Amino acid sequence: MAFFPMPFHSILLFVVWLLLNNSIHPGHILLAAFFAISIPLLVNSMRDEHPKLKKPWLAVRYFFLVLGDILKANFQVALLVVGPLRKLEPGFIAVPLEVSSDVGITLLASTVSLTPGTVSAEVSEDKKWLYVHALHLTDEQELINEIKQRYERPIKEILGC
Repeated sequence: MAFFPMPFHSILLFVVWLLLNNSIHPGHILLAAFFAISIPLLVNSMRDEHPKLKKPWLAVRYFFLVLGDILKANFQVALLVVGPLRKLEPGFIAVPLEVSSDVGITLLASTVSLTPGTVSAEVSEDKKWLYVHALHLTDEQELINEIKQRYERPIKEILGC
């Protein structure tokens, strides 16, 4: 399998090349085969191994949890925005990270950003802190605990990191 380090990508490159050229001329087939073999071989050393899903059913449950939170937060943010602006108390918090993989940190930051009312602003250089901006921040520790318990803990279980 060393000749085809990424077989799905090779097939995809082959098919896309032929579709883009709208031709199955032997020259295009030969060029598509060349790209399908050479490009994955050239970029294989740059691949970063991602953690595997340890608990895929928990990932499905997590998806629906986040979807529900997005819907609920949309209504909460709408009520905040429609109400008097002086009631808003925006602020930043620093969430200590336990998840260690790049994929896990990205999933957590994306989840926080997808949920209306919060935005992931930055991850520290040492990947130990996630800085989050909240539209309405009344209790810093409560928001930190919610992010850690509701989102980070399941991500750690799903990825096993």
